[in-house]
Amino acid sequence: MKLIIRAVCALALLLPLAAQALTQDITAVFRPDPSNPLLNRFVNTTPESGICPWHIPERCKALGIFSIRTSDLTFSSSVPIQGGHTDVRKGAMFKVPSEWRDVIVSHAVTGASETVRMRIAGIGGRFDLYGGVGQTVWARGAIGWKYAPAPCLGTNYGTGNNTFFLWSWITPLNVGACDMAAIKDIPDIRYPVFEYSYELSTPNPLTMDSGVYTGSITYSVGPRADFDFGDIMEPNDNQLTFNFILDVDHHLKVEVPPGGNRVQLEPQEGWQAWLKNGRKPTRLFRDQTVNLWASSPFKMTLECGEPMGNTCSMRNAAGDQVPLDVAVTLPVGLNDSVGRPVNRLPLRLDGVGTQLFQPTRYIDRKPSTLHFEIKADSVSQMLDHGGGSAYSGTATVVWDSGL
Repeated sequence: MKLIIRAVCALALLLPLAAQALTQDITAVFRPDPSNPLLNRFVNTTPESGICPWHIPERCKALGIFSIRTSDLTFSSSVPIQGGHTDVRKGAMFKVPSEWRDVIVSHAVTGASETVRMRIAGIGGRFDLYGGVGQTVWARGAIGWKYAPAPCLGTNYGTGNNTFFLWSWITPLNVGACDMAAIKDIPDIRYPVFEYSYELSTPNPLTMDSGVYTGSITYSVGPRADFDFGDIMEPNDNQLTFNFILDVDHHLKVEVPPGGNRVQLEPQEGWQAWLKNGRKPTRLFRDQTVNLWASSPFKMTLECGEPMGNTCSMRNAAGDQVPLDVAVTLPVGLNDSVGRPVNRLPLRLDGVGTQLFQPTRYIDRKPSTLHFEIKADSVSQMLDHGGGSAYSGTATVVWDSGL
């Protein structure tokens, strides 16, 4: 094996370093919650900062928004702001992508894709005034930053002094630009702290595979870009990329009671009617209850020790063989592939009809029933071939989340 070091080194010396765009990871997790099985949504685990966790947590919770404060993205004025300007683009203007945008996230292993939606639901930060001016440069003074100009909404948050101010506004869906009018010249203004709030709409985790889904969306930053702060304010970076990492941790568990893997089939009324009166049973059966936990789609399959047609069978020592039918009833909240409740649905060797079961909520230790049955014709055959002989066989029922 050759190592071509010289060429690689020469290339590295000739190439300039690429600019690093600002990135922010957005992480969310779904894990079934036994205490709240109807709560089937992702939990945002992204660390927060700024207005939501520090000042108005209850309002943000009610709005379903989250905030991040950073000094990695800053803005500086390229020319002075003229007092009394009539063009909002020549002053302190803020327009953000408040509309919903789609982000495709894909499973790291299967490649299955889902859609996350994101919008910017708030804007804020800090501004610093230079050149010997103070808060009287604003038409509404510093208090105007606290209560927000229309169409933005205020948060009742604002703090600072005569030359700097921290503020935060809420941006309703599809809102346009919001601006603060200056009545005096501002020689130099800078935004050393950038803050935004965002809202997410995540897919239904119950329809997703277990594992990690990733995707990204990039917003442009600068004059007439996605994050548009007017023509005067220039950013130190022209892109803001959000990397989405969604972790789906499903639960599928079956609990068979002690002795439940050994099933004895009997007539509805027991054997006394046959032994005393010679009345043949109409069927032999056993309904075996198992407990089920499920938060993701799954399929069920049947495996047989001795197949017979499309199902399993039982055989006696003389070699007489009869079919054994197996069916399943699932708890409320689990439907078949077309949304119907599952009641005595046959399990077959070809798997037809049991390829997909879909939960509508988290199933937390709910009873499910396996129905084992030998029908009347086969019972009659068994008795005609000699009562008292034992029939046995094996049937394996598989719950499989690997669709």
